[in-house]
Amino acid sequence: MKKIVRRIMVVFPAAALQVLWLLLLVKWLVPYTALITLTLSVAAFFFVLYIIIKREERTYKILWLLVILTFPLPGALLYLFFGNKRTAKPLGKRLEKVKEAGTPKPLCIGKVPFDGGRRMEQTLRWLEGKTGYPLTRAGQVRYYALGDDMMPDMLEDIKRARSFIYLEYFIIEPGRLWDSMAAVLEDKAAQGLDVRVMYDDLGSISTFNMDNVRQLRSKGIRCVPFNPLIAVKGTVNYRDHRKMLIVDGETAYSGGVNLADRYANIEQPYGHWKDTGFRVAGEPAKSFTHMFLTFWNAFSLQNDLPQPELKEPRLPAPETENGYILSYYDSPLNREASSNQLYIDLLSQSTDYAWFFTPYLMPGDELLDAMACAAHRGVDVRIIMPGIPDKKLIFRMSRSFYQALLTEGVKIYEYTPGFVHAKSFVSDDVVGTIGTVNLDYRSLFLHFENNSLFYRSNIIAELKDDFLSTQAKCRRVQPYDIKHYAFRWIVDGILRIFAPLC
Repeated sequence: MKKIVRRIMVVFPAAALQVLWLLLLVKWLVPYTALITLTLSVAAFFFVLYIIIKREERTYKILWLLVILTFPLPGALLYLFFGNKRTAKPLGKRLEKVKEAGTPKPLCIGKVPFDGGRRMEQTLRWLEGKTGYPLTRAGQVRYYALGDDMMPDMLEDIKRARSFIYLEYFIIEPGRLWDSMAAVLEDKAAQGLDVRVMYDDLGSISTFNMDNVRQLRSKGIRCVPFNPLIAVKGTVNYRDHRKMLIVDGETAYSGGVNLADRYANIEQPYGHWKDTGFRVAGEPAKSFTHMFLTFWNAFSLQNDLPQPELKEPRLPAPETENGYILSYYDSPLNREASSNQLYIDLLSQSTDYAWFFTPYLMPGDELLDAMACAAHRGVDVRIIMPGIPDKKLIFRMSRSFYQALLTEGVKIYEYTPGFVHAKSFVSDDVVGTIGTVNLDYRSLFLHFENNSLFYRSNIIAELKDDFLSTQAKCRRVQPYDIKHYAFRWIVDGILRIFAPLC
């Protein structure tokens, strides 16, 4: 709690400056009010023009246009400080240095032949070139319908580690789950293994702090926060929402599961916690090792540590191929939001069905239009949402998008036993994704995320079966009659405007 209070207090100087400016206008700058108003109006006009011609999500632009036109000076300053993606440059420079240094070395893309359809190959090759991560054979993949099932396997793989263990999570919270994992990590560090932990400072603001970090470091475990929230700065919006565990560069886990008790239903503050995850072994794990080391070298200030060798992908035996996987990470530094564009592309290819798990539903206009267009073509588009929210305001904002989708033929279901934290997609029995990407603005456009696309792998059938069994525990949401709920329609419209802030 003290940590939260300390960090909220850094907002006070900015508020004091705003009050001072108002006092100056009222008391000392009255003779110049007309000139100041004219100057601000002209500046606001060009600022608005600049935002309009920028290539950016329409809803986000509309929000900032409203703010700037209503409050020209503070609105423009807020946009420059928080709303403009140029504020991510300090993070981008660090990543660029890592790329230039070649540590870790780039992975080879375009090497694995693809024997699927031409249209899907175009998507996969685009994603390879966009992200720099290769398409590989999926090999041994294990699907987890709950964090409860995933955690025991993670612990067993950590216990078998021989060389290194890397963990990167948005939320780490001491409890039965983390404490048992930390005990094993301590033993492995004592044996001389390279154990590293990276967590998001804002994501874990109320659960994990520098006292926890010092405790880990005292046991030989390297631990660093991503983008520490020491003061209010332009990079505060850009969080590390990625989730991955890598063991020896040979095994990797990912999905929606963070390292806290509620993710494994050890405690249930929001009812039953529904999540998804997976384990890969062999070549697909190399991409996760590369993702972790890229971030570690860029943001930990400990990039002089030994670099594990990342070998080029080798073709597995035909009996172990098991379709394809392409694991990558999203970056707010990209001009094009990779996962957002990927989902739009996959929806355009869907012919039978396209089903989503997501805890939050605040898509941009282009993704919303893609869902509607697919539904209009006769594609069965479904979305499973939580029945019990973890954040009531965010949940209400998500519901503000329901009517727009339901009236276009998209089906929405709410999981009555509790909270859905899964971030997955499955379509036409051939393609699916599992990762950390929520269908909201922050996840699609502002956060660093990781996602994995599977094609013609056995995990697709398991993901589909899990969706159907979860849907059986849901209630279907019906569109409301706008004639009888006009006030709700107005409130929904207002909430949708401000959705990018959440």
